[in-house]
Amino acid sequence: QVQLVESGGGLVQPGDSLRLSCAASGRTFTNYRMGWFRRAPGKERVFLAALSWDTGNTYYAGSVKDRFTISRAGAKKTLFLQMNSLKMENTAIYYCEAGWNSGVYSATATGAYNDWGQGTQVTVSP
Repeated sequence: QVQLVESGGGLVQPGDSLRLSCAASGRTFTNYRMGWFRRAPGKERVFLAALSWDTGNTYYAGSVKDRFTISRAGAKKTLFLQMNSLKMENTAIYYCEAGWNSGVYSATATGAYNDWGQGTQVTVSP
């Protein structure tokens, strides 16, 4: 059973930075992809970034590619999302998600992930 626990959210001003963390446990993550999504109030879940646990390959949504960076501390099974130049429209609950790579879905597809944490709130406000 995969457990994912996000942390690092908070209230920041436009232009600020935040680093989210996700502590993963419950299994080894061979052939897994892990990603970050967000859900704003009243909106659908949106893919932000993903990382292949075996290869370290990364994938980004075009809207965040130049501002967000996904990384990991493999030995500690921790996933990070460094977010720079935050905007008010980035206000959302951010979720860490994990999925075994079956080869059916691309890393950017919501269907590629079937485990997620409780989320961490990020609020960007003047």
